[in-house]
Amino acid sequence: MSSKILALVLMSFLMAGTTFCQNKTGTPAHSETKKYEITRTESEWKEILTEQEYEVLRNKGTEYAFTGKYNDFKQKGIFVCAGCGNTLFDSGSKYDSGSGWPSFYQPINQKAIVLEKDNSLGVMREEILCARCGGHLGHVFPDGPKPTGLRYCVNSISMDFVER
Repeated sequence: MSSKILALVLMSFLMAGTTFCQNKTGTPAHSETKKYEITRTESEWKEILTEQEYEVLRNKGTEYAFTGKYNDFKQKGIFVCAGCGNTLFDSGSKYDSGSGWPSFYQPINQKAIVLEKDNSLGVMREEILCARCGGHLGHVFPDGPKPTGLRYCVNSISMDFVER
């Protein structure tokens, strides 16, 4: 009898655990309450973005490490948001962090991005969003080089490049 009760209790905990760990799909990266200069419906975003761009920029996806076109990229120029063309990062602040994603120690200016708290993996992180359209770019971590000590870790697919 007690083993049946124990099994029932364990099953309850397992079911509760799997329910709370489920990932929400289709959640837009932008906050519904925050207003951005560029706003579109999700169907409009799907029309102008590739499937991969949409997954990262609008659904907070992450491309696989070491697969992005800008990870080992060394040209001089400006990185802009793939969703709206907002200027984000200068190539002069890009460095090789070894993380497998393009990394920068600072944005082109603080008004180019918005940082929001992100606890989606059970660990507090800071999400980087485009300040113009709210697209998900990546995350910022406090393990970067001088002068800022920050690492803006960005998905290649969320950016386009404009050569100087």
